[in-house]
Parts: sequence; C-alpha cells; structure tokens
Amino acid sequence: MIAFVFPGQGAQTVGMGKTLADQFPICREAFEEADAALGESLTGLCFEGPVDRLMLTANTQPAILAMSIAVWRLVQSQGVSASFAAGHSLGEYSAYVAAGTLSYADALRTVRRRGQYMQEAVAVGDGAMAAILGLDAEEVAAACAEVAAETGRIVSAANLNAPGQVVIAGHTDAVMLAGERAKSRGAKRAIALAVSAPFHCALMKPAEERLAPELRALAASDPRIPVIANVDAEPKRDAFAAIEALIRQVSSPVRWADVVRRLVAEGVTTCVELGPGAVLAGLIKKIDRSVTVVSIEDAAGLDQALRQLGAGS
Repeated sequence: MIAFVFPGQGAQTVGMGKTLADQFPICREAFEEADAALGESLTGLCFEGPVDRLMLTANTQPAILAMSIAVWRLVQSQGVSASFAAGHSLGEYSAYVAAGTLSYADALRTVRRRGQYMQEAVAVGDGAMAAILGLDAEEVAAACAEVAAETGRIVSAANLNAPGQVVIAGHTDAVMLAGERAKSRGAKRAIALAVSAPFHCALMKPAEERLAPELRALAASDPRIPVIANVDAEPKRDAFAAIEALIRQVSSPVRWADVVRRLVAEGVTTCVELGPGAVLAGLIKKIDRSVTVVSIEDAAGLDQALRQLGAGS
C-alpha cells in the first residue's frame, strides 16, 4: 500500500522544479496556475531566486506547495496512486490538495498568509528553534518543562521528527537554556536552526487565531483518501476534521514520528515523497526501516521511482 508524503519548510532550493517544468507540460502548468493564483511570478522565484526572497516564509510556503503539487500531478499522470497522504507541517496542505479537500489555488493563497501571519506573530530575534539530537522525546519535554517553569518563558517540543531527533521552539533565551539542559540529560547535540520564527509552539497562537476564520471560510471537500494529521496522527476523513486539524497545527507540535507509525499501522509499506529534497525519506527510515521510501523531485527521481514501484506491484 502506498502513501504520498509531502515535505515542509526547509526543503526549498533555488532552481527547484525548473527541469520538470522544462520537460513536462503538466508541471509547467502547475507553476503557471500558482502565478495566476498569487498574482505574481512564483515560478521566477522558484527557478531563479534570489535566495533571500525565496527564504522569506511568506514566499517559501507557496513555493514548496507549488513544487510538490507539480510533482504530484506528474506522478498521477504516470498512473501512480496512493491509499493515504500525509505532509510535514506546511506539507499537510499539499496532502489535502492531493486528497481533494482544498483547491490548489485556495491552498496557495492560504499558505502565503499562513507564512505571513507566522512571521508577524513574534518579533525578529524574540523566538528561536533548535534541534535536539540523541535524546528521547520524553527527556526533551522534561528539559523544556523545567526551563519554562523556572523562567516563565515559552519553550516546548515543536517537531517530533524521529527517534532521537526533536526540534524545540519558543523564546530565544528559553530555547538556548533548554538546549543546555537537554545536553545535561544526555543529548548529543543541540543545534540552533536558521529559521525566521519559532514555529509550532504557543508563540504561534496569534497566527493561529488570524488563520482560523480564513481556513473555516474555504470551500473544503471530504478527502478522497485519508490524510494522517500532524496534530494527533489520526486519519482525517471529512472536511471539517481536516480544517480543524490545520488550524490546531499552527501552534501544536508536528508529530511526524507518530504519523509514520500510523501509516504503517494502516498497512502502508511504501512512502512516495513528492517535492523538493529527500528530508522525509531520511526521517521515515529512522522511524521504521521496513518502509520502502522513494523521493521524487526531478525526472531521474521519477524514473527510479517508477522502476521501484513497478517492481513492487
């Protein structure tokens, strides 16, 4: 059984999607639709940069969504379908487009505002994120709770990515202190991340509150295939549940390890990563080595994936 999985912020690179758009009209059309939906050339930003503009959250989010949907349409056109979908943070929007819950144009406009609201929720420098490596999630949570109780500042687990890989987020000083506490509890490393805001923690509540009415106002349909949500690793099978999960996702941790485990429990044996990079492939292998993972971001990846998927069918 196949699941389509979609990457989140951090996977972007200048030039992403260009070779696909040059080779496949179906991909070129996806980028053209994105330009029309946003009223500007997202295509130019993806293909040519500049990198500093692509890295702005309000641009990064629709750019990755456009790239992911271009690849998804191409894969669909080759006869590959899935029984489930999931996405990491921003990638969950791509999953709901693929599942037919959100229209592509609505999703593009929504994630642009999502990025803007997240950026504006916390003043630059006031928030941070750090990756804690080599420590289990319970110990990381305990380190964060300790610091939060002592300082009155916000810090918590933001991305539960894989065993031994947890990202924390919150006030900058609290994140730094929690990183030190995690190391004293046995973490191998605490690495500050180059992000523009502290995503998926309580500091994002203002962004969640701004986004909620806009999400609820969208025309949404029941997913054609279940989408395993970030907030609770539960399959969403109706439009209302999908929208509410996206709202809660803004300030809640991404439970990616649990999402993958749920896919496996549902019978998924192959995950097809659609979009820039191969970050999810690496995480999935750390979570469950029995899962076959293929990543598609260019024609070579498509050819390899089709060979693997063909061999497994």
